Amino acid sequence: MTLEEVLIQKPAERAQCTGKALEEVLLSAKDNNCLTVGVYESAKVMNVDPDNVSFCVLATDEEWECDIALQIHFTLIQSYCFDNDISIVRVNNMQRLAEIVRDKTGQLEDAHCCLIMNSADGSWEDPALEKLHLFCEESRGLNDWVPEITIPKR
Repeated sequence: MTLEEVLIQKPAERAQCTGKALEEVLLSAKDNNCLTVGVYESAKVMNVDPDNVSFCVLATDEEWECDIALQIHFTLIQSYCFDNDISIVRVNNMQRLAEIVRDKTGQLEDAHCCLIMNSADGSWEDPALEKLHLFCEESRGLNDWVPEITIPKR
């Protein structure tokens, strides 16, 4: 799908397309070792190498909505992303995100934050990532600074 085709889509189609694009990017980033998962791991990466971070995904669900510490972490991560021009989205289904980013052993304790990194040698690029950046840019133009994306169910 070209950039022009994405721009003329209806909002419902664009939301579905964006969810699919996010899933594609997460799987591709995981396969290329360009994915950092976990709030604390993400904070460490942002502190050490913020220029290498391309995209941020925050996830929560009803079980975690009242966790004050997590909400403070989210606020700090969002602020850091805004200050460093890192695109950021929220997903409302942490279980689905965890299914996607889980490692081969199936172990995963914290999928509340995922960072998509630029590859060290610049060899990894994903066209779906450009769609996500465009979606975030358009959302910011509508004063939706942290848009919510629904990842499609399997």
